[in-house]
Amino acid sequence: MLENNFKNNKGVLEIGGVSVEKLAQKYKTPLYIYDQKLIKDRAKCFVENFKSEKFETEIIYATKAFSNLYVLGLLNEYKISSFDCVSKEIFVALEAGVKSKKIHFHGNNKTKEELIYAIDKNISLIIIDSEDEYFLLREILQEKNKKIDCLIRINPDVKAETHKYIQTSNADSKFGLNIRDGNTEKIIGKIVEDENINFVGFHAHIGSQVKNLEFFKEEAKIMTAFTKNIQEKFKVNFSHLNFGGGFGCKENFDDQDLDLVNFLKDLIIFMENLFEKNKLEVKNLSIEPGRSLISKEGSILYRIGSQKKTLESYPLIFVDGGMTDNIRPGLYGAKYSAILANKLDCEKNQTYRVGGKLCESGDILTEKVKLPNADRDDLLLVPYSGAYTFSMSSNYNKLP
Repeated sequence: MLENNFKNNKGVLEIGGVSVEKLAQKYKTPLYIYDQKLIKDRAKCFVENFKSEKFETEIIYATKAFSNLYVLGLLNEYKISSFDCVSKEIFVALEAGVKSKKIHFHGNNKTKEELIYAIDKNISLIIIDSEDEYFLLREILQEKNKKIDCLIRINPDVKAETHKYIQTSNADSKFGLNIRDGNTEKIIGKIVEDENINFVGFHAHIGSQVKNLEFFKEEAKIMTAFTKNIQEKFKVNFSHLNFGGGFGCKENFDDQDLDLVNFLKDLIIFMENLFEKNKLEVKNLSIEPGRSLISKEGSILYRIGSQKKTLESYPLIFVDGGMTDNIRPGLYGAKYSAILANKLDCEKNQTYRVGGKLCESGDILTEKVKLPNADRDDLLLVPYSGAYTFSMSSNYNKLP
């Protein structure tokens, strides 16, 4: 159970050598805890294993998974190639010391204000998501007499096996230009001819928490064939392909985790062979890990308050946070594990539900977890919760 830098010190959990009791005493709860060594190790794993001698590779961190000044600064120092930002995440990345030429701007509804800000800050690249956005971007670039590198986000129509809300490549997806839409090629034709846009290639993303590697291979085949077809049709050459992220990672103790080292190496070999087979001279292949880079490195620590038995299901223990610091169980049905961090040596003899303190029936963090007998003021820790928790947090009910 105790993985990574988790250690049992006389029944109390230590993370990276620091007692959770001391952390709770100093910083109070609920508390997000990130392990710096694990973040460095995970970044190193991506950088060192996603490499090719036939083309350049980029690891682009998707900052929406988790960002603050310190962690972005840490990743920036540790050879992460670029940072994929949405909206005002650009501002945070710049404040963290990331150079503008390492920032990519993403999103399906970029405002005029946001585009002007990104262009004025001389960011590296914009991913165009729609025809309407292209017209807006063209207008701004013409007014400023500027030129910028761009990718077009293509929806390859790969329906990955994951929750509907985190599938991003279905035919009805809000993201990108669908590959089967006859209008997509017409839009591409306009952008190819645009003097203010340096159209370097395509972007695709099939969803999050995808653990079947065949879906990524299917995406790669579709996008490679599509790129070759567009190059031949418009007599152009594209240098960049970005296959997004979405690499599944465990959220509870029973989950299977990707063998990330072998996955990255296998993906590189597959892409080298695929490009050679299709005679496609791509100079830069990139991926955008977010959750898979940061999720296992983070945990949330709570303090237990009241308990309650109901007429059905397991008894409830309530913590001093809830959907305000982790909305994913209610939003996506995410299933997290939990441990009593101050009772590691005690027998797990009781099955509980873990409820939050928000005035919502759906504010249940865990539907079923086996723990030692819980008491008021015990410390409950939810591991593998470093992604899309702090970044999706709120102050609902005015919780601090």
